[in-house]
Amino acid sequence: MRKFSVRPTLTLRGREFKGLRGWAGKPTHPPLTDFPVAAYVLGAVFDVIAMFGRHHTWARDFFRAGTFVFIGGFAVSLLAALTGFWDWLRSTERGTQARRTANTHAWTMMIVTTLALVDIGLRLNAYDTRTHPSIAILVLSVVVAVLVAVGATFGGSLVFEYGFNVETAADSPAWHPSETDVFPGDHKT
Repeated sequence: MRKFSVRPTLTLRGREFKGLRGWAGKPTHPPLTDFPVAAYVLGAVFDVIAMFGRHHTWARDFFRAGTFVFIGGFAVSLLAALTGFWDWLRSTERGTQARRTANTHAWTMMIVTTLALVDIGLRLNAYDTRTHPSIAILVLSVVVAVLVAVGATFGGSLVFEYGFNVETAADSPAWHPSETDVFPGDHKT
């Protein structure tokens, strides 16, 4: 029996294109969220390390690394916000728990993105003069990290608890013993 199946997962064949939302079974928003979450958490960790090591020369490297990951996270978070808004607009039904949870997720992430922009502004203003974050930058980056984790929890609940925007294969033959790969659209239940 073969040990790996690669092509069905990577193919777009048989998947309906849904514009900015991605393809059926391959949405655009979820993978875009991973980078900002990791960047903001790492940025806060780098700031904590830089603050504790502020008397060492390497503290400046951690402070600058935090600046770079915040900028990268912010850039990708703009794309995540755009695709998330499109999902919300096209997929959530008013008056449902999923819609209320999506609203909470969206507002939390908009606050995160705004605070991250403020954090980046403070960082760039101090970039050439500081070797470690100021207390304001440190507190702000930790708040951003905590809030992004909370916001991601709401987003994760939409997918893993509510099955929101999840298009399952139902009782797909991919779950049954077979040497034949099953591609999207090949099996209709």
